[in-house]
Amino acid sequence: MLEFIQNIKTRNETLFYYGLVCFLFALFFLLLTKFSTTQVYNTNAWYKPFKFAFSTFLFAWAMAWYCYYLPSFNIRLFNWTVIILLGFEIVYIAIQASRGQLSHYNVSTPIYSVLYVMMALAATLVTLYTAYVGYLFFTGEFPQLPNYYLWSIRLGILIFVIFSFEGFVMGSKLTHTIGGEDGGAGIPYLNWSTKFGDPRIAHFIGMHALQVLPLLSFYLVKNTKATVVLSILYGMLAVFTLVQALQGKALFKAKEEKKERIQ
Repeated sequence: MLEFIQNIKTRNETLFYYGLVCFLFALFFLLLTKFSTTQVYNTNAWYKPFKFAFSTFLFAWAMAWYCYYLPSFNIRLFNWTVIILLGFEIVYIAIQASRGQLSHYNVSTPIYSVLYVMMALAATLVTLYTAYVGYLFFTGEFPQLPNYYLWSIRLGILIFVIFSFEGFVMGSKLTHTIGGEDGGAGIPYLNWSTKFGDPRIAHFIGMHALQVLPLLSFYLVKNTKATVVLSILYGMLAVFTLVQALQGKALFKAKEEKKERIQ
């Protein structure tokens, strides 16, 4: 593990330290959940900045690793695009959490509406830039990489981009709950709804294809055809959870609800 971390630092020191800062902030936000009683949508307000900071940490380190393989790529521009845009998201989400206010879907005032649109624009630009990185992997030649590993990076980025844009499903509805109101019963920490459809599950699964598929392919699968099949199955899982959410069906049922059905 220490060797892996050192390799990330060697490949891209800027994103390495940015990811490390995000990781430390994620730990700080998680610690705040134990001391703060501020709530948003009936759950501790600090869980949301924790999730975004931790997710950004994973994204930063993954892209630091992959972009190292790209020849003649303007890594400095990419680095600072990620740092500024995703940094803005984390800061705004944390500020709103400290005030017990919504960050996403908050159009209650003109300034909140503008900041919400700015967050959506920031996420969109980072996603488009990542899509460009994916394009370079699809069109370039990488003889130094095992073919199965190369395809895992390609398909991981592709699924990531698709399900990053899936966030517009929630944004267009100004809610992450289909069939009910936000703030209902949810699973611990992630707070995915246990009563209604929740597109955040597909969003989470799809976006983390960026890390999951290359890791599984490189360390376990080690076969191109198997990697492609695994990626298709993974993408189908994300699609299934999205379809179920759009139908207003919960993926994780509450225990109380299950008992009622049995009776």
